[in-house]
Amino acid sequence: MVEQSQSAQTRAKWSPAIILICGCSIGFLTFGPRSSIGLFQLPMTAEFGWGRDTFSFAIAIQNLLWGVGQPFAGALADRFGTIRMIILGALLYAAGLSIMALGTTSGTLTLGAGILIGLGLSGASFNLVIGAFGKLLPEQWRGLAFGAGTAAGSFGQFFFPPLGAALIDAIGWHQTLLVFAATLLAVLPLSITLSTRYVSSNNSGGKSQSIKQALAEAFRHPSYVMLVLGFFTCGFQLAFITAHMPAYLRDIGLPAWVGGWTLAIIGLANAVGSLSSGWLSGRMPKRYILSFIYLGRSIAVLAFILIPASPITAMLFGLVMGLFWLSTVPPTSALVALMFGTRYLAMLYGFAFFSHQLGGFLGVWLGGVLYESSGSYQIVWWLSIALGIASAVINLPIREKPVERVAPQAA
Repeated sequence: MVEQSQSAQTRAKWSPAIILICGCSIGFLTFGPRSSIGLFQLPMTAEFGWGRDTFSFAIAIQNLLWGVGQPFAGALADRFGTIRMIILGALLYAAGLSIMALGTTSGTLTLGAGILIGLGLSGASFNLVIGAFGKLLPEQWRGLAFGAGTAAGSFGQFFFPPLGAALIDAIGWHQTLLVFAATLLAVLPLSITLSTRYVSSNNSGGKSQSIKQALAEAFRHPSYVMLVLGFFTCGFQLAFITAHMPAYLRDIGLPAWVGGWTLAIIGLANAVGSLSSGWLSGRMPKRYILSFIYLGRSIAVLAFILIPASPITAMLFGLVMGLFWLSTVPPTSALVALMFGTRYLAMLYGFAFFSHQLGGFLGVWLGGVLYESSGSYQIVWWLSIALGIASAVINLPIREKPVERVAPQAA
């Protein structure tokens, strides 16, 4: 007991408050530019004569590679330390924004906005920050920290889209992307506080495991599989709205500022929703929280597409949707930690996030393809409603208890 206590005290070199502040700052800086990406669709397609499917394909690739890279980034962070992955991810992210700003072809758009930003996000986003929080912070801090880390990304979404819209008007979209790239360099010094290389495995929640054993255990567990499947819908809905909402609002006759402020309101409301979800995750069944969130999103989307559009209804939708936006993350990450412990939290949450981003790929890509073929986003809106209802049902049977393991035999 004394040995475990000493290990717990030496897991982190920094105080919980410093870790939380710096981790949240990273989430703020990395989620902000990505949440503003939809602002660049119309100016880029207008300048280069592309269809929306070209822009959508690049952003769909971004979502897919963010998801594909997340389990590997999580596994590498679990093995070699979080700081290395965050620094690498931030540099790739900044390079992607720069190429997006300077490129002139659909290929450079896919390389910058799709491949480099997608891989950069897998290494520098709030997902790895949450994994570091799970390892570095005491158990009583985790629920709040998971919510705060998610909320920090939401503040990024509140801050960056209006800033991006104003900068695009003032200095042009090329220069705005370069400004965003420069802000990511602040992530490098902040990441020092999230060093996890020497984290003890005493808090892993179970016996020592290899990566292969941890993955096999997770994917044999029905509750984990249901959690992963439900998270697909989250990505589909969020990525579609992030990439296409500004253009959708322009299509229905609303001014450009409405799109930027709708995304900003989503971000601000998401801070409230994420913190509330993190707080509730420690006080009520997490599966009920998730089911309520997915059902609530479907109702919000249904009301939005049926009620006549105006700046007020758009921003009200942003407010309601924002409360449900990333509030899935605290109960999802908490369920993974509850089921399997924190030893491989970044990796196992990464696989759940891959499902999220696979949904994001389809949401963004289908939005562009179906718009070009039908001239409308209506099919994707209705598909989003149906997926939300399905995920509300899928999460209900999840069992909230640690996985049963065979205790190792005494020597």
